[in-house]
Amino acid sequence: MKRSPSLAPFLRAGLLLAPLLLAGCQHGWLDPRLEPTRKVTELRPAGCEGEQCPLVNIDLQRFELPALDELVDRRLRQMTLNAPDDRLPATLDAYQAEFLARAEPGWASYLQAKLREQHDGLLVVELSSYLYTGGAHGMPGRGFINFAREQNRAVELQDMLVPGKEGAFWRLAEQAHWRWLGENGLARDAQFLEQWPFRETGHVALLESGVLLKYDVYAIAPYSYGHPELIIGYDQLEGILRERYRP
Repeated sequence: MKRSPSLAPFLRAGLLLAPLLLAGCQHGWLDPRLEPTRKVTELRPAGCEGEQCPLVNIDLQRFELPALDELVDRRLRQMTLNAPDDRLPATLDAYQAEFLARAEPGWASYLQAKLREQHDGLLVVELSSYLYTGGAHGMPGRGFINFAREQNRAVELQDMLVPGKEGAFWRLAEQAHWRWLGENGLARDAQFLEQWPFRETGHVALLESGVLLKYDVYAIAPYSYGHPELIIGYDQLEGILRERYRP
């Protein structure tokens, strides 16, 4: 009599696979990749022609996630504030109209939101701005939103870190800063070190390769260095970064 094949190997394989699938769900591995839509608008004053025409360019991605789309919109509007008495525009359309109404020849404003990475249930959106209102150069700005799809909200630095480990995190950031100084031939430049000491930053991104810290111009280096970036590897963050945010 022919014996039926044993189901034991299949059952064992299923038992081995179940924890991996569970972990995948917990880390968002099984989330479908999101494909945002993009809309670019560039407005100039009616009837104005030539290179000196003021302009407002908005390069925007939409994610069909209301909480994230609303946050992107608000953060971009906040990035338009350039003076202490500036008021937050009601909408991006209103900002375009207001800017062009008071703009002088050559003025320009750029705003952008783009998906930099998505992994483990996280969407990392990078925000950029550039404002030119005369002078030698314009003023660029940067920011990040780390959006947890399962929680449907942005993850801030205090959410990422184990309680009481903020000091340890910034000590690792300072070590990353020293590496950046060495890579740029600045580690022995006493004048540079005195003028541009290490500082904390609010621009933190949970990338797949490590935790990225990005700095505004003039924060830790002259304008010519742009937006310095420091990376802290996840292997250094054991016991400092919450496990759920480690890829």
